[in-house]
Amino acid sequence: MTGHRLLVLGGARSGKSRLAQSRAEQCGGTLTYVATAEAWDDEMRERIALHQADRDARWSTLEAPLDLPAAIAARSAPGETLLVDCLTLWATNVLLAERDLDAEITVLVEAVTGFRGTLILVANEVGLGIVPDNALARRFRDFAGRINQAVAAAADEVIFVAAGLPLQLK
Repeated sequence: MTGHRLLVLGGARSGKSRLAQSRAEQCGGTLTYVATAEAWDDEMRERIALHQADRDARWSTLEAPLDLPAAIAARSAPGETLLVDCLTLWATNVLLAERDLDAEITVLVEAVTGFRGTLILVANEVGLGIVPDNALARRFRDFAGRINQAVAAAADEVIFVAAGLPLQLK
């Protein structure tokens, strides 16, 4: 699967990360988990620890809470398998850092399309619920949705996961 780009979408606790990790492990090669989360509280520290416990010694971890496109580009090579988990947390970090959102999407898509190994990206589908009641939450939802659309367009394959069941979208 050299040069393959997969986007795995789903809601919270849908099974998307499990599916993405399984697909990455099937690829073999050098396995790198690109973590975008930052441990700001005990709940997030626990979630991170659970994800870490799910990966064995084949995996290395690269933390990229803000500079995700650079992290992707730096590992671009045949035989590399990168699992980015997740784009939605990265979106939160970018939004709170008050970066240029359009520019960030552009650079991300360039890194995704230029990746020469297997790239698997995980993202939450946040647009299926009610309209948020505040401007920041609406801005986040819109930014996350724009990221998902742009990455889905650049991906070779897109899977939506609900209740642990994959639905092939592309």
